[in-house]
This record gives sequence, C-alpha cells and structure tokens, in this order.
Amino acid sequence: MVYAIKILIASLIAVAASEAGKRLPSLGALIVALPLTSMLAMGFLYYDTRSPEKLTEFARAVPPLVVPSIAFFYAFAFLIDSHLGFVMAMLLSTAIMLSLYGLYVYFFVHKVI
Repeated sequence: MVYAIKILIASLIAVAASEAGKRLPSLGALIVALPLTSMLAMGFLYYDTRSPEKLTEFARAVPPLVVPSIAFFYAFAFLIDSHLGFVMAMLLSTAIMLSLYGLYVYFFVHKVI
C-alpha cells in the first residue's frame, strides 16, 4: 500500500507538470524545477528509516548531481532548436547526461570507494 501511495504521488506531479506545460510552459518548468522529487524522497526515506544520518547524506549528495541534469536540458533545447527531432534530441541529450554522470562517478565516487 505504501508503494502505491508513493507511485501515485510521483505520477500526480508528472501529470501536473505536463498539463501545466500545455497551457504555460514556464509553469510546467517551474513544477519540474522544484525539488519536489527530492522532498518526497526525503520524506519517504525518513518515514522508512527515521534516520537523520541517512537524510543528511542524501541531502548532501543531491546538489553535485544536479549539474549533469542541467546539461541535459541545455543540450535538449539546443538539439530541438537545431531541428534534430524529438526522439533524436532526447536520445542525444540523455547520452550527454549519462556521460556526465559517468564522469562524476569516475572522478568523485570511484575515488572514495
């Protein structure tokens, strides 16, 4: 039951963003840009573990991981403006983002492990 509630809440946010984006793209972008997913995940993590240490670690791990996500959006906008088509722009932007995540893991996480 808890998983169903988690899925429902996350789905509602995605639907709200896409529906708002139909009418006003900036509003849809605002909904997506808000740290709602992180806030929900932190709430669920606290509910599941009651561990301030895990919440602290989670909260500190998120900001550096935002950079590859930002690169995705800029790459996607550039590629769409270049008339590459939605699917190809999505695939290439995702590849760029995943490459940046890979570099992050290699240079920062790999060195720690």
